Amino acid sequence: MSEGEARKEYTDIEALHQRINEESAFVEDLLREMGKVIVGQTYMVERLLVGLLADGHILLEGVPGLAKTLTVKTLSDCLQTKFQRLQFTPDLLPGDLIGTMIYNDREATFEPRKGPIFSNLVLADEVNRAPAKVQSAMLEAMQERQVTIGDQTYLLEDPFLVLATQNPIEQEGTYPLPEAQVDRFMLKLNVGYPSRQEEQEILRRMTKQEQPHADRIVSPADVLRARKTVREVYMDEKIENYILDIVFATREPEKFGFKDLANAIEWGASPRATIYLTLASKAYAFLRRRGYVTPEDVRSIAPDVLRHRVILTYEAEAEDLTSEQVLRTILDTLEVP
Repeated sequence: MSEGEARKEYTDIEALHQRINEESAFVEDLLREMGKVIVGQTYMVERLLVGLLADGHILLEGVPGLAKTLTVKTLSDCLQTKFQRLQFTPDLLPGDLIGTMIYNDREATFEPRKGPIFSNLVLADEVNRAPAKVQSAMLEAMQERQVTIGDQTYLLEDPFLVLATQNPIEQEGTYPLPEAQVDRFMLKLNVGYPSRQEEQEILRRMTKQEQPHADRIVSPADVLRARKTVREVYMDEKIENYILDIVFATREPEKFGFKDLANAIEWGASPRATIYLTLASKAYAFLRRRGYVTPEDVRSIAPDVLRHRVILTYEAEAEDLTSEQVLRTILDTLEVP
């Protein structure tokens, strides 16, 4: 590359950075508004915004009472979008989710009645409590962004985001999501407990007579415009190769010097992981109001993109090895550009 070309590329990146810095200004307002209701949980809130901006569904795992439902509801309140909360139960049917055909006595015809999946933000609460048919119907809607009722196919309204929760401590009466289907989720979040100071603030805030609420400050059009901008975030070829190294290290660990992991990993991350890690890294940079991706962006979001895509062998699980530990070894060892 000549000196003139290098100067032009630098100027273009600077202009892009400036534009994204201006267009991402609403993020701070959104975080501040959500902070009126949600105490702490910065990790969960930021990852929800990453999924929203990168157009990827999210699986949240954590014990009950960690404000997972409240956080999703608060995000919907801020976005001026339609919100549906679905409590998944063993007796739920696919029609309860996507809708069904209803007979019209007056017209003597069948008419479609759309189900709660026809919304912008859909919270699938305790998704692993529903049988496989219901999970399959939801996952199809997530992937195809459309639903078929009778002989008619209906496109789902954009933005469309599914946020599913599952309880990791109770497995009785549940239908665990197959690993191949969990791959449909861009991110899997492990939601933890708040700190003592945060919980004291929760205690004070949530026991008052008037409960806090968030105002609508962002429109769906703002979200769709931000999504287009996120894809324009600059990613250097070195960062692209770093993402490829991370993904391929989960498939061929011995080629990257991880001989100890060769017998621990049954299946590595799929090409979908490469796409999602790229988009999530760009969205993470957008949240930081930058027009370019850094290696730290990739390192920060990689565990959330990959933890449910690295399948360990039976022997590794018997030794209490987790995908988190495998990913941490890879991320801490691979050379960072």
